[in-house]
Amino acid sequence: MRHFEAVRSHIGSLHELRHNDPYLISFDLQLAGDRCQGIYLAELEDEAGRRYLRISTPVGPLAGTDPNRCLRFNWQQRTGFLAVADLDGSPYLHLCENRPYEFLDQAELQRVVGELGTLGDELEQLIAHSSDSL
Repeated sequence: MRHFEAVRSHIGSLHELRHNDPYLISFDLQLAGDRCQGIYLAELEDEAGRRYLRISTPVGPLAGTDPNRCLRFNWQQRTGFLAVADLDGSPYLHLCENRPYEFLDQAELQRVVGELGTLGDELEQLIAHSSDSL
């Protein structure tokens, strides 16, 4: 997987795409217990022109979330980090991972999507139930 079109082709063969824009695709990842998690894939470019794939999933509204807990969560994670992006005009926490294309193959993409989707769903449930776990 050396470019976004290879990612689009692979993911599109496995999942029905909800968004299919030039550098952004999204789909619903089916999880255990009839749950699903929205997954977004986008291409990023750094200052040197190096391209990355960002894998992200929304986990809950930013309002009422303790930023210190979010930073502690980030410190403890080996895969994924919390970030804020607008969703329908409101600030929303997203679980993200950025991967350079040169280290990305189909198996690694599926592993990261599965890991972020599962963790994102768990975080979403914790936030929805006002848990102090985050």
